[in-house]
Amino acid sequence: MSTPLDRHDVLLADLDGTLYRGPEAVPGAVEAVRAAAGRGVGTVYVTNNASRRPVDVAAHLAELGFPATEQDVVASSQAAAAMLAGQLPAGAAVLVVGTEALAEEVLRVGLTVTADAARAAAVVQGHSPDTGWRVLAEATVALRAGAVWVACNVDPTLPTERGPLPGNGSMVAALRTASGREPQVAGKPAPALLHEAARRTGARSPLMIGDRLDTDVEGGRAAGMATLLVLTGVSDAAELLAAPPALRPDLVAADLAALHAPVDDLAVGPRPGWTVRSGPGLELAGDGDPIDALRALCHVHWADGGGPVHVTATGDAAARALGELGLSGASATVAGAAAPDSGAPR
Repeated sequence: MSTPLDRHDVLLADLDGTLYRGPEAVPGAVEAVRAAAGRGVGTVYVTNNASRRPVDVAAHLAELGFPATEQDVVASSQAAAAMLAGQLPAGAAVLVVGTEALAEEVLRVGLTVTADAARAAAVVQGHSPDTGWRVLAEATVALRAGAVWVACNVDPTLPTERGPLPGNGSMVAALRTASGREPQVAGKPAPALLHEAARRTGARSPLMIGDRLDTDVEGGRAAGMATLLVLTGVSDAAELLAAPPALRPDLVAADLAALHAPVDDLAVGPRPGWTVRSGPGLELAGDGDPIDALRALCHVHWADGGGPVHVTATGDAAARALGELGLSGASATVAGAAAPDSGAPR
């Protein structure tokens, strides 16, 4: 039976929660990516984080053991710059709300950078911890005058050791309120970032891999790509069960070791050893792999229309499986753009 590596020529991998958690690699992730490369299937690392240079992202990945170079990283700053270059004449001035890393990407595509709203043909906005009122005010003037507006991402928060703090989406909200405008979005879940990654590699059948339904899976589906959700980060079994159609992955796995498993075993559907009955709620019976139980639960519940659901168990083995999945006595909650965000720059 074929595996994801047999069906896809390039892996597009999210970073935080999929490959690493802060300074540590997700267990088994390095080995899985290296093994894929050994099979001739390369990995492109896609990130919504526009504040870091791709070379710095690649250096962090390489330190963790991933086979990564600067050319293997596609950041939302690059996708945003490409979007601008497709809409503006060469040399057009862009007002940058963000870091020097973002300004460098703007210059790299043949545009120029300005701090003057009167000269700005466009505004590009990415996260920077130093963004203040003056640059937001200048950007507001430019936007009210009709400048093109591209946001690298609209993630509301970003992670810190003190917990989630305001991310680029929060600053985008300030400009949205002040200008009355809506930005074009380069990062996930908009498709531009993934399209740029596929274009750069010439991928014919890419597989988008991530840990979040509302960015990675939604972005992959919006880009017309197959998707794999790994349960090593933000989205959990409850969110997956309740997911609306636009956020449902093609494949579900505990971690990246699934790249070497048969595709049919990873797809949502009936699974050996498990029986699911739909009544009010869902009732799980049987024994086996808890992730298989989740695939079977999703198969039945999605066929019934999906949405929040209460799950119960018949038998000790089913109860243990629900416990491992975090579904014991719980109701699934819907993932979506307005859902609480872990803050991870995807």
